[in-house]
Amino acid sequence: MTSLAVGSAGVGLIGYGISGSSLHAPLIGAEPRLRLRVVASRSPERVLRDLPDARVVPSASDLLDDPAVELVVIAAPNEVHFGLAAEVLRADRHVVVDKPFVPTSAEADELVELARQRERVLAVFHNRRWDGDYLTVQRCVEEGLLGGVSTYVARYDRFRPTPEGGWREEDRAASGVLYDLGSHLVDQALHLFGPPGTVFADVGIQRPGGVVDDYFHLLLSYGELRVILHAGSLVRAGGPRFEVHGDRGSYLKSGVDGQVAALLAGRRPGDAGWGIEPDDRYGTLTTSLGGLIATGRLATVPGSYESFYRGVAAAILDGGPVPVSGADAAATIRVLECALTSSREGRRVALR
Repeated sequence: MTSLAVGSAGVGLIGYGISGSSLHAPLIGAEPRLRLRVVASRSPERVLRDLPDARVVPSASDLLDDPAVELVVIAAPNEVHFGLAAEVLRADRHVVVDKPFVPTSAEADELVELARQRERVLAVFHNRRWDGDYLTVQRCVEEGLLGGVSTYVARYDRFRPTPEGGWREEDRAASGVLYDLGSHLVDQALHLFGPPGTVFADVGIQRPGGVVDDYFHLLLSYGELRVILHAGSLVRAGGPRFEVHGDRGSYLKSGVDGQVAALLAGRRPGDAGWGIEPDDRYGTLTTSLGGLIATGRLATVPGSYESFYRGVAAAILDGGPVPVSGADAAATIRVLECALTSSREGRRVALR
């Protein structure tokens, strides 16, 4: 991979809403090999309050006029991801696109091919690969603590009985909870198990006044393995976040990784206790040891959202692997498309 920099890369950020200001900007700032130089935003006063050394411009085109910007991060509404990412790649810049990648797999494949032709890094911000609970599930599976996995259940339930407004809850491309939360759950499952054979799904609206989906239940089939991914918006008291069962043991984990809440509260990677869960939130592992069944609390692997931009910097500057590649994200979009088809037609859909 060709690099325009030696020791560090200049970054431009498009969008300074909640995602841009509370996730991307602080995580970019935590990576010493990246330097946030320019922000394209309609709220310059907000940007400069947080980033007094940044230059604020009104548009993506103005941002791309700066030759010091080698990496562009897109934290804009989902429906404009494709057009902006294509513009960035054609300007021979590396690009990070917030999840969900793009509305369609055809658009995803086009961007992957464009990045290949331009020899640019294309990464997608699936930060929840570095949730502590998911990293712990990954450890249980990869180290054989559960044996051969037969059932994997991941939930993302919330209690939001009234639509809160904003573009994510408007009838626009890639809006709704399936693309918003489902993209995280699908990416985690594909990262762990690869692509499924078939997808069966129920996607719908449960809240009065809702215009986009606020509920989904997905079943991904992998031979004998069943992966169940679920989210609801009318769940006041949810069940375990993860349930993973195998022929040797089970792992159950409740609660949600605390890194987003920590970032919103102004904490940053490197702060004392970053990504570490208290022991009263550990999950429960039941496994067989020497013929005996043992149950106990398993310490949660520390979460590390900073790993994403560390990997992006290494991909640009060292030619290292992309932490979440465009091809990976395209596979997630294909599963989401299959889920919508399955729900609409009431049948299992083979992954294309």
